[in-house]
Amino acid sequence: MPVIHAADADVHELHGTMFVAYAAPSRGSAELCAWRVEIPAGSAGVPHTVTREQVLCLISGAARVTLGDETRDVVAGDVIVVPVGRAFCLETTAEPATAWVTTSAGLQATMPDGSTITPPWTV
Repeated sequence: MPVIHAADADVHELHGTMFVAYAAPSRGSAELCAWRVEIPAGSAGVPHTVTREQVLCLISGAARVTLGDETRDVVAGDVIVVPVGRAFCLETTAEPATAWVTTSAGLQATMPDGSTITPPWTV
């Protein structure tokens, strides 16, 4: 039975943010990746684009999301749909935020310097 217990999740850190990985091809999921992202208070975020659509559900805290040239404030319970190839950045202010993120396998991200990464929590 494909159950991934919280204690068995893989934990990664990038740019001061913690990514707690649950579902990915290396963990038994053929098509989907899912993780919890924990963003500390005062995080500036790193703008990037993705090669697979992502859905983020903010489960605690508040954040400011920028998609392309639009910026909006989001709070717990709000959902952000990140389209392929559109610049995306999530930042926090006075309080930390936690989100649940889902995407399809094969996601890559292009960073501001043009480099491309395959996040280890998606393989």
